[in-house]
Amino acid sequence: MLHNGLLFVLGITALIAGAEALVYGASRIARSFGVSPLVIGLTIVAIGTTSPEIAVSVGSVLSGQPDLAVGNIVGSNIANVLVILGLTAVIAPLAVHVQVIRQEVPIMIGAALLFAVMVADGRLGRSDSILLALLIPVYMIYLIRQSRTESSETRQPYEDAMVREGRLEGRWILQLLLIAGGIALLVLGSQWLVSSSVEFARALGVSELVIGLTIIAAGTSMPEIATSVLAAIRGESDIAVGNVVGSNTFNVLGGLGIAGAVSPDGLPMAPAVMNFDIWVMMAATVACLPVFMAGRRIGRMKGLMFLGFYVAYVTYLILDASGHDALPRYSSIMISFVLPLTVVTLVAMVLRDQRRRSKSTN
Repeated sequence: MLHNGLLFVLGITALIAGAEALVYGASRIARSFGVSPLVIGLTIVAIGTTSPEIAVSVGSVLSGQPDLAVGNIVGSNIANVLVILGLTAVIAPLAVHVQVIRQEVPIMIGAALLFAVMVADGRLGRSDSILLALLIPVYMIYLIRQSRTESSETRQPYEDAMVREGRLEGRWILQLLLIAGGIALLVLGSQWLVSSSVEFARALGVSELVIGLTIIAAGTSMPEIATSVLAAIRGESDIAVGNVVGSNTFNVLGGLGIAGAVSPDGLPMAPAVMNFDIWVMMAATVACLPVFMAGRRIGRMKGLMFLGFYVAYVTYLILDASGHDALPRYSSIMISFVLPLTVVTLVAMVLRDQRRRSKSTN
């Protein structure tokens, strides 16, 4: 038990140090190469912080534990939206770039929807997994090419910052080393954190699927949590938001794609995932669009709403895993009251924002 506790502390320490190095190096690389921090957050940072999910999912498949692999990705995507965006917005409210609303969130929703369609038969086939994995380079090339065609007005702030800080030829090598070191610390820290957390969970007799959806998902999402929080504190809202949106996209395309590709029979979907968890992931993903559209800002109230829903989700998992008598009543309250109220609130937020914009243009 003492050994697991030490690994847990070391894992969190490595994650925080890795996140700091990754954000610092990535933001400087963005300026030195003239690429906007949003694109860096959607690509380099997103891939770096998604690497623990990919590593854990692939390792789970190779170890004959596909439920862990699926639960890890689905649970991580839920945690990324509800916990990371929620916690980050509570600490430092986030401005949302218009490109995220018009392009990146729809791509994230499209990736989740494609996954949901592919597993309609209860399995993510190997050919489907390979297709998901092949979409990764397509997405990255599209983002990088698009960033090169940004208008001079969009690029000017980054060019001004580059002039203020100085190019200092050769410094980019140091930034690349920081990024590589940060990613290495993130992966190592996640491994320590997950291994210790799994031992704690197994001591309590929790199933592999629930471990994947909660403990491992939270552990492998720690890089995104640390990275987004630190990025927000440093004033890099584009990296903070882009990290979450990009990570969710890469989780589906890379985590599930690569894990399913290395498995000869693909990934089977547990009934609980098909009947509940995938729909929670889809709901959290789709909810990003109206939340981001309303004011193009994620304020503290929206952050608290996200955190509240994650608490409700984990509560459901605990009640379901324990077979508690309160589960039917809890489910009824969520379905008949909480969810409809949330939908009405989101619609009202969007309509209010549209009215405000129409008045400002008149």
